[in-house]
Amino acid sequence: MNESSGKPAPKPNRMSAIMPTYNRMDVAFERGEGVYLFDDQGKRHLDFLAGIAVNALGHCHPHLVKTLQKQAETLWHTSNIYRIPHQERLAERLVEASFADSIFFTNSGVEAVECAMKLARKFHYDAGNEGRYRIITFSNAFHGRSLATIAAAGKEKLTRGFGPMPEGFDIVPFADIRAVRKAITAETAAIMLEPVQGEGGVYPFPAEKLQELRRIADEEGLLLILDEIQCGMARSGKLFAFEWAGITPDIVAAAKGIGGGFPLGACMARAGVAESLSVGSHGTTFGGNPLAMAVGNAVLDEILKPGFMAHVTDMSALLFTGLNELKAHYPGLIRGVRGLGLMIGIEFTIPVRPIILDLLGEGFLAGAAGENVLRLLPPLIIEPEHVDDALAALDAAIQRAAES
Repeated sequence: MNESSGKPAPKPNRMSAIMPTYNRMDVAFERGEGVYLFDDQGKRHLDFLAGIAVNALGHCHPHLVKTLQKQAETLWHTSNIYRIPHQERLAERLVEASFADSIFFTNSGVEAVECAMKLARKFHYDAGNEGRYRIITFSNAFHGRSLATIAAAGKEKLTRGFGPMPEGFDIVPFADIRAVRKAITAETAAIMLEPVQGEGGVYPFPAEKLQELRRIADEEGLLLILDEIQCGMARSGKLFAFEWAGITPDIVAAAKGIGGGFPLGACMARAGVAESLSVGSHGTTFGGNPLAMAVGNAVLDEILKPGFMAHVTDMSALLFTGLNELKAHYPGLIRGVRGLGLMIGIEFTIPVRPIILDLLGEGFLAGAAGENVLRLLPPLIIEPEHVDDALAALDAAIQRAAES
């Protein structure tokens, strides 16, 4: 205690008040408008990362802003021990638009995945098969940062220092159907995967193999869990990416774009599965609160408009065409371009962080998915002129990389 001021004495050699879990770039943003962010120096940046697929409708979308302001003046939070009409409406609309019959709302994607895994175990327990608890997952996956989800992914960079890991996951090579069949035992409860791996390098799961997994799950009495946290909510050009394969999952975890920037997630399940989460078996304090539900409904207002998803597909085609032209122009630097809809990975032959930092300096925001993959996740509202600007920025940055 500082006796003269009565305030606590300064701590010697004080570390940052924020835990050092991110290698942050030296830029701070003050405001956003549509597809642009403006930093504290007034510089405008074309945002092709969108908060890592979160700001699906861009920044400060007028309908979302108006909805949030109106709800903030009315009611923020109650509790799930009472009815929440906005929650009921959002659930009914999502059920009508998707495979699901019932939904549990969360605050985040990792909570949605945790709910999905609990639901799979409870489903088999209720069916008298309590020994079925293991989940088959795929290499290079990313399902979140909780203990169970890092165990499900199994990557050392996620699990190092946090052991022992929760038990119950069998990890097989990506899209290896033979390995899936071999991994199934009497203890297997479910198969879980991302229809498009995000953090793992933007790898779409082949449609025919997704169809085969559905057949295997049906044959073996397993549940098929899809993690659509990053690839869902219209990012693929359909409400959910699995729709391109023409299958029906048992459980889907959704988040990110579902709230357009407001924390929101959902565990969605079909009838016959969802009932296993009965009264008292699961819960949340903040999930499904009136603020989040009002915004979630506003997001749905926009992405379910006629033509919205066709626009995503059109912009995707323009972007892929331009990126493949860059690949042809820089064969020594670009190894491949892949993805689905407006979830795109550009694989380089060199580390991409210097390119990302160069782009940042020129007012263009992109991300990484591993050491060599540059990831593009633009707002779903981009127009052709934004695609042109993005391609020009990338071209210039790659040229500079080639000359360095």
